[in-house]
Amino acid sequence: MERIVPRAIETYIDRLADRGGDRLASLERSGLREGWPIVGAAEGGFLHLLARMVGARRVLELGTAIGYSASWFARAVGEDGRVITIEGNPDSARVAMNNIADLGLSERVEVKVGRAEVLLRTLRGEFDLVFNDIDKVAYPLVYEDCVRLLRVGGLLVTDNVLWSGEVAGRSRSKETVAIRAYNERLAHDARFISSILPLRDGVSVALKVGR
Repeated sequence: MERIVPRAIETYIDRLADRGGDRLASLERSGLREGWPIVGAAEGGFLHLLARMVGARRVLELGTAIGYSASWFARAVGEDGRVITIEGNPDSARVAMNNIADLGLSERVEVKVGRAEVLLRTLRGEFDLVFNDIDKVAYPLVYEDCVRLLRVGGLLVTDNVLWSGEVAGRSRSKETVAIRAYNERLAHDARFISSILPLRDGVSVALKVGR
């Protein structure tokens, strides 16, 4: 992942970030050390803040990895809340469940294993926040199910929408093409008010205002 903002600014933001306590900070360190694709503390704290701002009690996450961002959401929804997170790799899902258990958050988090574009079709009910962080080529494939499952007044939050800045260039990689298509669709969808923030690799935040 190439830098979107200058290193000094990124370092400054990271230094001031809430790390969610010792155990979550330890998970962050091990995730970074082992090369897992985690969002990091600055974005994790931002996701937690967004969930708290909309009073989220039901959160849907696409892309679990080691359970780092799911743990931030679990802290936000509280003891009576629920986080459903979908992971395509069974080995990663097992690692995530162990990490979530170590953090004492298992009762708030359900890890589903399988392809998001398939499992989403089986879900019912409405969520207060949907966080999309799966394989980038699948972003357009899950778009309408994300909209369907999100309540009016809820947030669709999407990671890596700037893709190391490649979306603004001439790259024709399959990931870049998929992210560009997703960003354009969201920007012109009358059901949302959306914005892209240059935090980490780019995060889009979209408020659902209509059906």
